Amino acid sequence: MAARRTPLSFGAEPHSSARGPGPLGLRARQPWLLGALGAYVAVGGVSAGVAVALGHNPIAQRGWFGIRGAASHLVSLGLGICLGAFTVAATRAIVRRAEWARALHVALRPAVYGAGDGMLFAVAIASATGEELLFRGLLTPTIGVLASSLVFGMLHQIRGQGRWGWMLWATLMGVFFALMYVATGSLAGPLVAHAAINHANLRFLRDNDPEHRARPLGGLLSR
Repeated sequence: MAARRTPLSFGAEPHSSARGPGPLGLRARQPWLLGALGAYVAVGGVSAGVAVALGHNPIAQRGWFGIRGAASHLVSLGLGICLGAFTVAATRAIVRRAEWARALHVALRPAVYGAGDGMLFAVAIASATGEELLFRGLLTPTIGVLASSLVFGMLHQIRGQGRWGWMLWATLMGVFFALMYVATGSLAGPLVAHAAINHANLRFLRDNDPEHRARPLGGLLSR
């Protein structure tokens, strides 16, 4: 089973080639990952700049809990670690029971198949940072928790059976990330949770073939 498009979030596509791995363990069939990496860095930089121009600090603000400084970052970080761990465990259970999650794994796997550990780690960090600066650091204070989460979910789509399941799952995760951000006033928790989930998911996508052995998928990318 193959998908015509295999995006992580913003619709980038892989290219095919039979050559072996290069720097960072990246096979020639995935040079698009380098483009995705650069795009996420650009998105994060632009989002942070716009937020500052609008008078928002995208990293820290006064949250619902009323705590500031290091305390807000520590509380946010603790919540992020808990959310990340719960999400990986919960979504692995979901994929055992949901056909859309298994179909999504099959559709997304070609995008990262053959990529090295270094590249997957870099993409996980860059994607989480770029998306958190955009959707939480910029959009959440501007348009609110629900609207920013809906936009976040709408950008997580792929053709095929996994489309709507992935979109709904991403929207739900966006709500959790946004609530954590506005409650603590710190982006640390959403960023750490998002990066950890993405990294676990990317490695699982690369290393497991559900067409030969049904195993759970974890994380924001519908694991």
